Amino acid sequence: MNDPLKPASGLPLSGWLILDKPRGLGSTQGVSAVKRVLRQNGYARTKVGHGGTLDPLAQGVLPIALGEATKLAGRMLDASKIYEFTVRFGEETDTLDTQGDVVATSDVRPSLTEVEAVLPRFTGPIEQVPPAFSALKVGGQRAYDLARAGETVELKARSVTIHSLAIIRHPGAGRDPERQAENLDPLGPGLRRGDDELEEATLQAHVSKGTYIRSLARDIAYALGTVGHVTYLRRTKAGPFRQEQAISLDKLDEAAKGASLEYLLLPLEAGLDDIPALHLDQTSAQAVRQGRVLSDMPQSSGLYLAKLGNVPVALMEITDGMATVVRGFNLPDVAE
Repeated sequence: MNDPLKPASGLPLSGWLILDKPRGLGSTQGVSAVKRVLRQNGYARTKVGHGGTLDPLAQGVLPIALGEATKLAGRMLDASKIYEFTVRFGEETDTLDTQGDVVATSDVRPSLTEVEAVLPRFTGPIEQVPPAFSALKVGGQRAYDLARAGETVELKARSVTIHSLAIIRHPGAGRDPERQAENLDPLGPGLRRGDDELEEATLQAHVSKGTYIRSLARDIAYALGTVGHVTYLRRTKAGPFRQEQAISLDKLDEAAKGASLEYLLLPLEAGLDDIPALHLDQTSAQAVRQGRVLSDMPQSSGLYLAKLGNVPVALMEITDGMATVVRGFNLPDVAE
């Protein structure tokens, strides 16, 4: 049986490398680290991209797409994500995290009961104003460039969806990100028992694309009659990829010293785990690779991953029995 992870001689790798990005490393630096390993190990020139930016001060799941998987990176941008984050009450910074300067203070500290009571207001469809220090463009320039230059940045509110939001025990605790929050002990570092005032609270949020956790933390603090900023931020899930699948930079560096990189990869179709397979024969696969439409398909309408054996051929849309190519993949039928 052929292995789509292992490239034929001279062909680039294709698949997903899930990096556990450390604090302080930019997303593009993560991509550069993977490119460096490819060069050092003598792999064929491979296109590399990431599936969703993580701020340098954030850590956690950063999907890195290699080869044909880069054609699916856009799907990762649209995917929902899960974050753990800590809000420290009493100080707001201009960046809404620990990197910025304090611009507002408050003596008000909420109780655990008050925090729990306000979270439903931020669950479901909400409107939020992105941080001034963000990569959004204003008049053709990045908002963070304008903010750093001392200019006043006014960004419009945007619609996002918070699928779930709850207080959790403490940063980095090993948990199933989709486990029901009511079974978790909500008391941890920074949380005092009873209705005493809290200096900080750590929460878990499952959010739609375009959600800014720093803005969410700011707005939660406002709703509690105080101010706040993010001191800890970790992405535990991005689309189908979980932190349990992520590898550290040390593990990546081991690959740079001669270990086999392809065995750290997840297959291309790992980014399509919610899409059913459409199995093709050799003739149909050839037609699809030529961009032709397949007719009289018995499957119900929807999106499918067309495969020849275990090799992905294309992402296809079936509508009323007609299958058209959405995105084709250039992978060899047989690995050498």
